[in-house]
Amino acid sequence: MIALRPLREEEYAAWDAAHRAEYARGLVEDVGMTRADAEAKVERDVAAVLPDGLATPGTRIWMIEEDGRTVGTVFVGLREAGAWLYDVTIDEAERGRGVGRAALTSLEDELRALGHTTVGLNVWGANEVARGLYRSLGWIEESVHMRRQL
Repeated sequence: MIALRPLREEEYAAWDAAHRAEYARGLVEDVGMTRADAEAKVERDVAAVLPDGLATPGTRIWMIEEDGRTVGTVFVGLREAGAWLYDVTIDEAERGRGVGRAALTSLEDELRALGHTTVGLNVWGANEVARGLYRSLGWIEESVHMRRQL
């Protein structure tokens, strides 16, 4: 049984560090940024979307729990035009068992309860597992950003 529960203040620092590290990793490995450029972008982006940390209005961060065990996290921004899924992370040992699918379904229920009718996201182009999961849940690719290294 998958459930979402709000991240607690005492959990925020650990979540923030892990979130920043994973975001920087993606920028380096999937986008091709240098480590220094990736870390600078992470700092700018986090400051823009989480200026007050967990107390930032219009944001929700949930722990994904399965039978009382934490198996991942979800980070969402709530906007007038719809919700924005900034990040969903499933612990590596928990992947491949349907946890992500169940967490996204629970997230959709939470967002509907908050009055939202749409949710969007960005996903690394090379992350075929996530892209396949989103498509299988009815998500539609609206645009594709492309780049060529010269």
